[in-house]
Amino acid sequence: MSHQLDTLASQIRKDAIWSIYHAKSGHPGGVLSCVDILTVLFHDVLAPVEKRLGSYSDDFFILSKGHAAPALYAVAASKGLCERAQLKGLRKIESSFQGHPDVTHLPWVEVSTGSLGQGISVATGIAKSQKLLNSAQHVFALLGDGEMQEGQVWEAAMFAAHHKLNNLTAIVDYNKLQSDASNDDICALEPLADKWRAFGWQVVEVDGHDIDALQQHLHASKHNKAQSPMVIIAHTIKGKGVDFMEDIPLWHGSVTLTDKQYEDAMLALGCSAQEIKEYENV
Repeated sequence: MSHQLDTLASQIRKDAIWSIYHAKSGHPGGVLSCVDILTVLFHDVLAPVEKRLGSYSDDFFILSKGHAAPALYAVAASKGLCERAQLKGLRKIESSFQGHPDVTHLPWVEVSTGSLGQGISVATGIAKSQKLLNSAQHVFALLGDGEMQEGQVWEAAMFAAHHKLNNLTAIVDYNKLQSDASNDDICALEPLADKWRAFGWQVVEVDGHDIDALQQHLHASKHNKAQSPMVIIAHTIKGKGVDFMEDIPLWHGSVTLTDKQYEDAMLALGCSAQEIKEYENV
């Protein structure tokens, strides 16, 4: 199963970079860092639909780091929720595939996100509502690390712990970089795990590119029997898979990929020259 997910993640990275190239704008660094997390969630962890009509899962997923929308769109295409060809419409006028997820245009988007901190706050509200309904459905929210400099994140964390929302899992895409520089240079987050524990959360730290470890801990979080929510701090690499993007803040976004940068990125992700040409026929 993990080998299959690795293969899927590789394809999703290529599709996301292809869409960003055609958009002439986007956030490739933070998109590439979270692909493995999204792949495991959508292809292995989120419950199949049984009750929620019009949805892709009985569980809830909120992309709190909304600027990583190209990764969400690419994984949606891999699940058959949209056509791959539609990814080429990223950030285009009148396209449903805007730079941040828009619930009014895409029925499989749970929450419109983009203003950092709001996604985890809405996820917390959904988790509380599911508790009141005695529902077994679980809520997952993916945050960026720079996003945690927003006070609203910690208000949500305090509320979730107070209400014992063990049906809520926050996942931090901890790539250590944000728009202009490292987190440490802008507003240091460490000791991050201790901060979450101090707010009353269970904390797990994991390699965010280790498919097996992600499967293990994300599945375990769905069966959380403790009286507190869980946060999975996923240590990732910004720009994962593209050597000239990795660990370089410049590639946070919004950037325009030149033809050569696009081709070099696709080659780095495992595309042959012929496969790059074939993308233009999608």
